[in-house]
Amino acid sequence: MNLKTELTIPSYLKQSFDKYPNNPFLGFTDETALTYLEVKQKIKNIIANLENCGIKPGDKVAILSNNMPNWGITYFAITSMGAIAVPILPDFNSVEIQNIMEHSESKVMFVAEILASKIAELQTEYLNSIIRINNFELIKSTVIDHYDTTIATNQEYEVKESDIAVIIYTSGTTGNSKGVMLSHKNLMFDAKQSGILQPIFENDKFLSFLPLSHAYENTLGLLLPMQNGASVYYLRKLPTPAILLPALEQVKPSIMLSVPLIIEKIYRNKIMPTINSKKITKVLYKIPATRKFLNAAAGRKLMKSFGGNIRFFGIGGAKLDSTVERFLLEAKFPYAIGYGLTETSPLIAGVNPKTVRLNSTGPAIEDIELKLIDINPATGEGEVCVKGDMVMQGYYKEPEKTKEVFTEDGWFKTGDLATLDKDGFLFIKGRSKNVIVGSSGENIYPEEIESVINNFEFVLESLVVEEKGRLVAMVHLNMEELEAKYKNMKVELDVILEEIKRDMLVYINSKVNKFSFIKGITIQKTPFEKTPTQKIKRYKYKND
Repeated sequence: MNLKTELTIPSYLKQSFDKYPNNPFLGFTDETALTYLEVKQKIKNIIANLENCGIKPGDKVAILSNNMPNWGITYFAITSMGAIAVPILPDFNSVEIQNIMEHSESKVMFVAEILASKIAELQTEYLNSIIRINNFELIKSTVIDHYDTTIATNQEYEVKESDIAVIIYTSGTTGNSKGVMLSHKNLMFDAKQSGILQPIFENDKFLSFLPLSHAYENTLGLLLPMQNGASVYYLRKLPTPAILLPALEQVKPSIMLSVPLIIEKIYRNKIMPTINSKKITKVLYKIPATRKFLNAAAGRKLMKSFGGNIRFFGIGGAKLDSTVERFLLEAKFPYAIGYGLTETSPLIAGVNPKTVRLNSTGPAIEDIELKLIDINPATGEGEVCVKGDMVMQGYYKEPEKTKEVFTEDGWFKTGDLATLDKDGFLFIKGRSKNVIVGSSGENIYPEEIESVINNFEFVLESLVVEEKGRLVAMVHLNMEELEAKYKNMKVELDVILEEIKRDMLVYINSKVNKFSFIKGITIQKTPFEKTPTQKIKRYKYKND
């Protein structure tokens, strides 16, 4: 790679177009991918149409779409002409979309056909055109009468490293969406450093299913492969097992990015039921030596189910359950954990499959600074703060909120509490906003208790909250599995649930320290509401 390449999206695109013109780049899993050269031509066409819509450098253009090749092509077109992309998460509702469109002052919107109903009433004083992203058809416009697929721009745009490339509106667990301004330098620096951590080659195939409108997939699942001439494939539908398994077999990806919930579900719904189905394996699994043997055998099957070619399975976006991580380690599955935030483009720290360390997100990526502040001398825990070229420019139109997250000497405060070991490996304990202070002033991390609860039989997910000074666990159970197990017993379901709750309480409190004891359990009948990276929206379940 030419290290002198400017840290802008168009500079790296030009480099890849020149170097890998005939390499496959973007495609659906069931079709031949568009080459880098074909993507280049489509980008020139989109820019020409945006010019006809009056878009100039610095203007905002929104993308409301599920993942598809045209998502990336549109994003590259917007950022290549010095305009600012505003990706909107497909999960946002109509009110949130309306607010983002108004706040960002976006002039053009590209929308996916399946999400068009969400913008049926959309109207702002800034918006002049809406284009269907699936086939680039004009839906409506006050400035053009059709989208022209035959034209191409001949204008060269000067895009600087300091120019804002994207404003990402977060869907955080604390409820307040803020527009995170990331520059070209922020994004391309982070992608480049990620490529140093885990080298990417032109024959690598990415299978992408996390939302491209999130910084995690945007940088590591689109910009990183683009920098290195690799290809990216997308699913046409949501990644259910019926859709994902054939796609894995067809694409045989070498690189995948995931959130913990996906691999945790595979472990609890596929791996453990197989081991627990026989009394002998259930007993043997409790012995460390035979557990490792059984996990290694399960790992070989897992690798095969993922297409057989995985060399990097990245996990980020939330904390991975330690029991599941131990399984992946003993299964010799090539997983790696990373840590970051939207505000840091996103990666701050990470490992590759050869350098994993149980329960750690790894050391800081190269050429950034990381430290802990306000360290508790008893535990060594402090708030993670960082400096580097990947740190955002600020929150759009929110100077006061921006000021709140930076120290006076320019360190970005992540809001995460962690410890550092002697080698600089980071161990995240939890969000400072989530910490529950015990009666004697102890810090209680609900995430740690939840990881214990989630390993109890029938538990799908859980949330620990404080109620009147008591710790209570809200638990969502796999009712289908539970009912199947007890279907031949002449016992009321309510009686079974009460028994499960009693057993669960004993189990939890035998695994946690005294000040983290759970005093009560309530059954959550429906799945918890989640962010795009599958973190539970805690603020929705807090008791005032």
